[in-house]
Amino acid sequence: MQDFSMSFREMGASLWRNRYLLKKSVQREVIGRYRGSAFGVLWSLFQPIFMLAVYTFVFSVVFKARWHGGSDSKTEFALILFSGLMVFNLFAECINRAPNLILNNVNYVKRVIFPLDILPWVVLGGAIFNAGVSFLVWLVADILLRGIPPWTIILYPVTLAPLCILTVGLSFFLSSLGVFIRDIAQMITIVTTALLFLTPIFFAVENLPPVYHLWLNLNPLSGIVEQCRGVLLWGKLPDVTMLFLQYTVSILICWLGFAWFQKTRKGFADVI
Repeated sequence: MQDFSMSFREMGASLWRNRYLLKKSVQREVIGRYRGSAFGVLWSLFQPIFMLAVYTFVFSVVFKARWHGGSDSKTEFALILFSGLMVFNLFAECINRAPNLILNNVNYVKRVIFPLDILPWVVLGGAIFNAGVSFLVWLVADILLRGIPPWTIILYPVTLAPLCILTVGLSFFLSSLGVFIRDIAQMITIVTTALLFLTPIFFAVENLPPVYHLWLNLNPLSGIVEQCRGVLLWGKLPDVTMLFLQYTVSILICWLGFAWFQKTRKGFADVI
């Protein structure tokens, strides 16, 4: 039986070795999602526009919500909310699909010689495409409603990258566990729903009593959402110490997830 390397170097080498296949797989992932529909890939544009309009109406008209420390603009809350949801949706899209990732690609396991370890990266690529479209919708809305965004917006990819790395690492774990424990998919749906409301997306951290701040910071998404929102909306430079910690933890989890995936993948064919 073939042995698969679990080394950190192999994780990067596999991406480079299969870069063409990865590119084509991401393209197929994006196009295949809308194949057969009348508007095709344009649906990826319509959805965030529609959702932004809904958030603007609900929070600025119905709830008349205002963000802590923000202005009295009726639409600012919707832009702040949407900026956090862009980050969370990228994470949730990958994590919710991860437990069934191998189960939905049985042919790659049994009949085709395929580098299974690129599958989490393929899903991430599709999620990044959707996040990119949402970002363009948000950017246009921000320019129209608030004017030119701060220059720190160019640091958005830097603050978002730890989330992408962390997401792939968790996807490695979950895609492997999903083969052996089928209940994982249902559990993850519950967890991601809970995380949506336990991450500072619909509320500002400052609105909570100080006693809850420590518990909120245990959520790895909290710091990333706050950093991304800071560079997008308020021209805040990322906290270098926090950013370094986020990168370090994310890379470590990504490698551990890859190592676990490589160690367990020999049993996929037997279980499936």
